[in-house]
Amino acid sequence: MSRLAEFRAAEKALQEQLAQLETLKNDAGLKKEIEFEEKLLGLMKHYDKGLREIIAILEPGRASSKAAGKSAGAAPKQRRARVVKVYENPHTGELIETKGGNHRGLKAWKQEHGASTVDAWLRT
Repeated sequence: MSRLAEFRAAEKALQEQLAQLETLKNDAGLKKEIEFEEKLLGLMKHYDKGLREIIAILEPGRASSKAAGKSAGAAPKQRRARVVKVYENPHTGELIETKGGNHRGLKAWKQEHGASTVDAWLRT
C-alpha cells in the first residue's frame, strides 16, 4: 500500500472515530453516567473513602467473603476421594476392586464381554 493510500485510510478512520465521538457526546445516558461519576468521586474525596471501603459499605457480605477467601487461599483444594467400585464376573465369580477404569483385568473383561455388560456387573 502506498503512503498516500495509508494516509487516506488513516484520515477516513479518524473521521469515523470523530463522528462516533460526537454521537457519544450528545448521548443523554452517557452525560448522566459522567455526572454520577464526578459526584461519586467528589463524595469519596470529601469523606476520604476509597472504592473498597464504598463496596464494603454497600455489600458487607461480599467484601468479607473475599477477604476470608484470600487469607485461606494458601491451602490448595483437594480432590474428592474416589469411590472403590467392585465388579463381579458372574461367569467365574472373580472380583475386581478398582477406584478408576484403568484396571488391567477390568479392561480385559470389557474387551471380551463389552463395556455395557461389564458395567452391569458393578456391585452396589
